[in-house]
Amino acid sequence: MKDFLFILLQHLLPHHGISRVAGWLATTNIRWVKSLFIEKFSSHYSVNMSEAAEENLDAYSSFNDFFCRALKPDARPITEGDNILACPADGAISQLGNIEKDTIFQAKGKSFSATTLLGGDKALSERFSDGHFCTVYLSPKDYHRIHMPITGKLVSMNHVPGALFSVNPATVSNVDNLFARNERVACIFETEIGPVALVLVGAMIVASIETVWAGEIAPRRNQVTHFQYQTHDEINLNKGEEMGRFKLGSTVILLLPKGAGNWVDRLTPGRTVTMGEPLFTLGD
Repeated sequence: MKDFLFILLQHLLPHHGISRVAGWLATTNIRWVKSLFIEKFSSHYSVNMSEAAEENLDAYSSFNDFFCRALKPDARPITEGDNILACPADGAISQLGNIEKDTIFQAKGKSFSATTLLGGDKALSERFSDGHFCTVYLSPKDYHRIHMPITGKLVSMNHVPGALFSVNPATVSNVDNLFARNERVACIFETEIGPVALVLVGAMIVASIETVWAGEIAPRRNQVTHFQYQTHDEINLNKGEEMGRFKLGSTVILLLPKGAGNWVDRLTPGRTVTMGEPLFTLGD
């Protein structure tokens, strides 16, 4: 019953209005406001500040500054080896497996379209037909910067406006096409194994989605936006480099082409993962 009421409330609430208010609170540098939010949040979620580059809560200029905190250089070792992809984010595996033609599994009895997820670009989604996917849910206490699982060159970035449902497990299990309905930013890279997509999915009270090359991408009010980078503006990122971040948490969906390899055996839905750990083995 509690889950039902939570989902019903989400259908009734003004997603974007609530998120913009949360965004203002998260960016304010009014000392008592930001300090109150940071201290209460850190305590409630038992945030591990010992791994943060700046451990002093008072040193952060705003809640967002704290939420997107950098980690100490050795806090997240990047798995070595050209044949191993690194996990792009801290969080928990929501689902992973194979894409069935254009269909990606969401939860029991629910799936969504890769074409819709990527903003309606059928030619692009066909490059991931029968490929592989992994959905990582970032909880509030997690590190919220997203890193490259493999070295790649950015070829496109699409912002897709949408709803802002929560992406917690209860909502994922009960809202159809959730990840293909929420606002999202789809980043496509060319790599040694072909196309790799990192889709950053927004959620309720997410203040913004940013990339390291373009800054804040979402929220926006216009239609699907295509960012094309030419040779003179080439974006190349190495495995383990930061590529984006959430200001308040959400979900990252990784798409890989057919036949790229296999998920690491120990990875199953619900398993906690950390950025940089082995995620996918290339080849047979």
